[in-house]
Amino acid sequence: MKRRIFPLKMAHYNMCPDSGTLFALLSGYRLLKTKKDGSMQTKTIAHKNADKQNIRRATLLLVGALLLGLLLNTGLVHAARLKDLASVKGVRNNQLVGYGIVVGLNGTGDGNKAAFTGQGLSNMLNNLGVKVDPESTKVKNIASVMVTATLPPFFKAGQSIDVTISSVGDATSLSGGTLLATPLKGLDNNIYAMAQGPISIGGGSDGNAAAQKKNHLTVARITNGASVEREVPVNFANKESITISLASPDFTTISLMKTAIDTYLGGAYATARDAASVEVAVPAKYRAQEVALLAALENIEINPERRAKVVLNERTGTVVMGDNVTINQFALSHGSLSLQVQPLLQPGAPANALGDTAKVGQKVVTLRPGVTLGEVVRALNSVGIAPRELIAIFQAIKAAGALQAELEII
Repeated sequence: MKRRIFPLKMAHYNMCPDSGTLFALLSGYRLLKTKKDGSMQTKTIAHKNADKQNIRRATLLLVGALLLGLLLNTGLVHAARLKDLASVKGVRNNQLVGYGIVVGLNGTGDGNKAAFTGQGLSNMLNNLGVKVDPESTKVKNIASVMVTATLPPFFKAGQSIDVTISSVGDATSLSGGTLLATPLKGLDNNIYAMAQGPISIGGGSDGNAAAQKKNHLTVARITNGASVEREVPVNFANKESITISLASPDFTTISLMKTAIDTYLGGAYATARDAASVEVAVPAKYRAQEVALLAALENIEINPERRAKVVLNERTGTVVMGDNVTINQFALSHGSLSLQVQPLLQPGAPANALGDTAKVGQKVVTLRPGVTLGEVVRALNSVGIAPRELIAIFQAIKAAGALQAELEII
């Protein structure tokens, strides 16, 4: 059976009866039955029939409540909210960047090779009314840095954001420095924030030289170090339609999302444009209330479909897989291991009918076709196969066409 869609109207309620509700239903059933048995000799046939109908109704209600709760709980186990699967078009982060100077370093700044550091300090001092020669500003207590930040959507002027400072010269450490006022620009070359303040390289040190070397000393952060000066205009007022985009495009998931939105809004308001986006026409009752519409839509729950995929990390030996990765019939020999995925042998069939006979001393693992990759991993781990050997085995299985999943190596 395909996974079901449960919109917001049903997802906020637990339709599965709890123990108290079940006890009440069963008590009602017993009461009706007791009442029927105790008054059997005094009631008429019509009364008996009425009691039978009441018992039948109570039984049907009990069975229906159990089935409905079972179905709903089964469908909502893997449900995810729309806000966790998709984003609204126009609601996004904006990257900011600027060039700045860090001062106050204890002889760990840029040396004579970074000529742009002295020039930058000279330009800053000239703006402050101090005329200096760039050649005379080659000092080691300053460093040129690039300042980067991310401006979230809907941030207003006066709010603060975090910034990251990275050295661009030959400074050996930014520890203890202070960033001078640095304008942060967007891709449109407009200034959106101003950054300034004492920087932190994180981790700290206890004076031990070995401990200091463990930190990355040429990259630092300033928490709430930049003040927003310009807002990025994002407006949903008086919109006729709103586009919602999936983070991971998938035709099945986008179809489920369209159906869930239409079910919640009570009409054909959603249109799937492609595998990644759904355009939602704003209903008349939500005109001038688009924020309320988005707040309702992002809490709709659906069961997303995911492509079968296996991710391998050769550097760390990490293997990550989904629960829907299956293996077809194959036979593999890897060192002292013999792995076979094949049907059970019929009575009287030769031992090597479907695969080669294992060599003496080999570890033999036999599984049935259609097993999941997780079962294969557990079987291989049980015979002592290392993670890096698993990666080589998975690559061979994929090359043979027996792995029904996408294999990605990072």
